[in-house]
Amino acid sequence: MSLISEIKEQPSRIKYLLSSQRRNVERIAAEFRKRDIQYVFLAARGTSDNAGRYANYLLGAQNGLPLALATPSLFTYYKRPPVLKNALVVGISQSGKSPDIVSVLEEGRRQGCATLAITNESKSPLAQSADYVIDIQAGAEKAVAATKTYTTELMAVAMLSCALTGNEKQWDELSKAPGWMRATLKQSDFISQAAQRYRYIDQTVVLGRGFNYATAFEWALKLKELTYIIAEPYSSADFAHGPIAMVESGYPVFAVAAKGRVFDSMLQMIKRLRKDISAELVVISNDKRALTEAQVPLAIPADVPEWLSPLVSILPAQLFAYHLTRAKGYNTEQPRSIRKVTETR
Repeated sequence: MSLISEIKEQPSRIKYLLSSQRRNVERIAAEFRKRDIQYVFLAARGTSDNAGRYANYLLGAQNGLPLALATPSLFTYYKRPPVLKNALVVGISQSGKSPDIVSVLEEGRRQGCATLAITNESKSPLAQSADYVIDIQAGAEKAVAATKTYTTELMAVAMLSCALTGNEKQWDELSKAPGWMRATLKQSDFISQAAQRYRYIDQTVVLGRGFNYATAFEWALKLKELTYIIAEPYSSADFAHGPIAMVESGYPVFAVAAKGRVFDSMLQMIKRLRKDISAELVVISNDKRALTEAQVPLAIPADVPEWLSPLVSILPAQLFAYHLTRAKGYNTEQPRSIRKVTETR
């Protein structure tokens, strides 16, 4: 199993997760509704932390639940965990082995909170420390850079949100995600050619906003892990407050601008970068107005709703990172200095 095969496997994994885990997720949501849950307290690292950024927007926008991202060092090194009264404590980890993430759920359980593990290992320490488990069922992920475990984590979060609202229309939209993903993956050959244009870059910024703030962070992470370039993710709003000063003519800027509430804001930034600064733009979007501004336009299906766009928009980003790694002559299967499972404390 190679990185590219795992990228291409994602639609089938998403489809299987949706069919096999819906009843379990609905049962978990029913249990949560019985409790006085006021907010979500979420612990994760790396790629899973980016899935947590998606949860931050989705559970807030669709379920009215504030979400706080945990600081695990308070639980391990400082031994001063915060009071978690009325929290749903969630740990997201593909391996379920990181001691600091496990410690957050253990403390949540000690304080009497509901605890949930979202993991690819249903018998892991994280799963054993949780009251409830959503097994993302991504199968063995051999490549060091996470791809299918990220999108299945996103799907698990989306399923939980749907189950909490009980909105059947949203379940119908979820069922379309595998098809949207398959359509998006057909661009692999085009992206392979486009990546050659950037084989000598050593730095970039990656922009996103709203639900795709998570996508910006995950795209930047894949570029760092695989191509070793300095890739800094920003909200387009934060970027306008100073960091835009680093961009000059020809500077590569990657952006995710899916249709939705924040699209006009993203489009305004993209136009500013193109017309006022002459930046070099790679844009992922399902709106022609954004795509026509890019030197490299990466389209996703036009009918993808904003709340599900991170599941689809990350695919061209993964393909871009993969093909750029090959263009630079690096090993896509074994990036330097990192391992598949990182156990932080």
